[in-house]
Amino acid sequence: MFGPPGAGKGTQAVRLARMWAIPHISTGALLREAVRAETPLGLEVKAIMAGGGLVDDALITRVVQERLRQPDTKPGFLLDGYPRTVAQAESLDEFMAPALRDPLVIVELFVPEEEVLRRLASRMVCSECGANAQDDRDFSSCSNCGGTLVPRVDDAEDVVRKRMDVYRRQTQPLVEFYGQRPTFRKVNGDQLADEVTAAIIAAVDAAIKA
Repeated sequence: MFGPPGAGKGTQAVRLARMWAIPHISTGALLREAVRAETPLGLEVKAIMAGGGLVDDALITRVVQERLRQPDTKPGFLLDGYPRTVAQAESLDEFMAPALRDPLVIVELFVPEEEVLRRLASRMVCSECGANAQDDRDFSSCSNCGGTLVPRVDDAEDVVRKRMDVYRRQTQPLVEFYGQRPTFRKVNGDQLADEVTAAIIAAVDAAIKA
């Protein structure tokens, strides 16, 4: 799945991965884990995320491919936050081809920018497991692991607007890259979460039939 920051990719990915019994691979969570561990890579990623930028293609591609080589991805997987650019998409195609996997199903979640800003103004993230916790913002701890909820450093309005600009320039071309594939679908993310989930399921079913 891809879409602008705050489109609900993480929320939907958790639901769908549980429903389909496949791993939810969140590049954001993978990178935040590196930040929490304060490795040299993590410190580099922290500076990039705090400034609203995106980790470069080569680095994030290595992280994702290492995860996709793990045995639990053989029945399928759900990518959240990757690919973000055409270069990453091309690398993913190259990685998938030798594995003789089924074709990728690509879902674009689209949400108006003002709605993105409204959502992100109230978004919290768990300081321990890195999970987004929008539904838990009235509580002091994460329902997933009990960790403390804190505002995301990359959700300040000026940073979000910069991220939206980066998204338009780097990620929107993915629509052109994937748009002609029979497995590409667009889903309106500006609905209730249950409605978005149902729309994604219908879109994926249609893509598989195609």
